[in-house]
Amino acid sequence: MQMMSAAVLGLSFLVASQTASLATVSDWVEVQGGRVRLVTAGAADASGALQGALEIDLKPGWKTYWRDPGDAGVPPQIDVSKSLNVASAELRFPPPERFDDGYSKWAGYKHSVVFPVTFSLKSPGEPATIEADVFLGICETICIPVQGKFTLDPASDPDNADDQAIVAAAVEALPAPAHPGFGATGLPGDGKHLLVEAALPSGAEAAEFFVAADQGYMFGTPERADKDGKVVFAVPILDRPAEKPSGGALHYTLSTTAGAVEGTLPYP
Repeated sequence: MQMMSAAVLGLSFLVASQTASLATVSDWVEVQGGRVRLVTAGAADASGALQGALEIDLKPGWKTYWRDPGDAGVPPQIDVSKSLNVASAELRFPPPERFDDGYSKWAGYKHSVVFPVTFSLKSPGEPATIEADVFLGICETICIPVQGKFTLDPASDPDNADDQAIVAAAVEALPAPAHPGFGATGLPGDGKHLLVEAALPSGAEAAEFFVAADQGYMFGTPERADKDGKVVFAVPILDRPAEKPSGGALHYTLSTTAGAVEGTLPYP
């Protein structure tokens, strides 16, 4: 997807704030190509985990990005550093699709999408106010960066059934956890590719493998090869850190006609 030039890009940011009285769900922020809002539902659990969702309602013909959009996209991001008693926010992602727009190949969504968000409270049991800066990209023929500012009070209406239904549906749409019968296993590579063997469920007629770059890695489009009855994906390594990271892992999604799973792989 084409990005705007730097000169035009400075004018293309669509910035809006949700300034209504504090609630568990924000008003919609209207942007070119769609609208965005933030939702929370229920009370935080004993560990301080509070569940929510980032909704992106797209107009026909518009798209948005997965956690790793390739070399030309804008992944969705959420910054809660200005919040009261909120340490972090983690986005999770439903299975994406692969797009080839003639300029690049990338992963994302061509329909409205809801990303579950887990907010982690610094002090469980204490009041919290969420001040979230959301940054993402939506695209038709050109990618437009969008920034929205949202302020929520999760305790104002934690038992709202509509909010809880939104969050529950977003979680339900996530890939299932990978397991030996359906998942990906790393293979010895040649230094130029991340090689994985995919175990697919019975009845899966097609499969797509998506891996998210991290810690200085950059990957190309996975290429599938069926060999000796095994399904193998070779993912070009376009860039890598000087040293292999000592902690963490790569997030992947394996999507098929019979469902999708997500898991992690060691750094190559």
